[in-house]
Amino acid sequence: MTYTHLTTNELVMIEANYQEGMAVSAICHSLKRSKQTIYKIIAYFKARHTAYDYYEHYKANKQRCGRRKTQLTQNEQTFIQMHLDRDGSLDVVKGTYPDKISCSMRTLYRLVDRGIFKREDLPWKGKRKSNGKTEKRGKLAFRRDIRERSKVYPEFDSEFGHLEGDTIVGKNHKSAVITLVEKQSKAIITLRTKGRKASDIEQALTRWFSRFPKHLFKSMAFDCGKEFCNWKTISNQHDIDIFFADPGCPGKRGLNEHSNGLLRRHGLPKQMDFNGLSQKVLPAIADRRNNIPRKSLNYQTPYQVFLSYIKCLA
Repeated sequence: MTYTHLTTNELVMIEANYQEGMAVSAICHSLKRSKQTIYKIIAYFKARHTAYDYYEHYKANKQRCGRRKTQLTQNEQTFIQMHLDRDGSLDVVKGTYPDKISCSMRTLYRLVDRGIFKREDLPWKGKRKSNGKTEKRGKLAFRRDIRERSKVYPEFDSEFGHLEGDTIVGKNHKSAVITLVEKQSKAIITLRTKGRKASDIEQALTRWFSRFPKHLFKSMAFDCGKEFCNWKTISNQHDIDIFFADPGCPGKRGLNEHSNGLLRRHGLPKQMDFNGLSQKVLPAIADRRNNIPRKSLNYQTPYQVFLSYIKCLA
């Protein structure tokens, strides 16, 4: 039988019956309690205490029961905050350094709710469009649909060499940067371009592809922006298949969209003029993200995974 604590009514009845001189066995029978419980309460009354005193003592003891809240040491908090300042997430910090943090990953997120860590220090989680929003951009015609990719590459989900690409626009829409992400390694590549014209995009991609052997990269996926209208020339020149996601469906290139958000947050904000950036600055911004371990990569960095694939294919 499950034990239940004495109620205030029971305490008052025990006190009244004790003062009237009722036998302990009779009190036990009327309340259906054990003799040990009744003798314990009566011993408390004999010490010149009341039922109210006993209940206040019970409440004080009750507050000390249960699991205590997890407390991190100052060294642990400093270590975690250091990695959050470097754009790491709590699950990555715990997964990469399990021996340096004494609590679980879920407890770390509960500490955020308690205010131990600032919520704004956590990685950006994306924005949402309102229901019913119609996308009016991206009217590129005669494109290869992204649904064809799985037919052309049946092992797309597991093989190296598939890219997702886009451009992020600078201040007043006067400048742009090309961003590419390799699917398996999640390595981010940033390329400088002279402008937003299709010819500028083509030239920048041609310079970058010339640094790698042919057939290293198999396919690319873009949105339907007009800056990619020279896709046939790029595809034929570098022997790479190029596909396009449907307008208003960024989730079909979700990895690239997420990477763009990280770059926006840490180095390429919307109010920045990209024309003044040198080609040395852009890789440095991408390097910052590519050297952070990721949970989806078994807590390896994107660069480590990217180079491991390159060595295997060499």
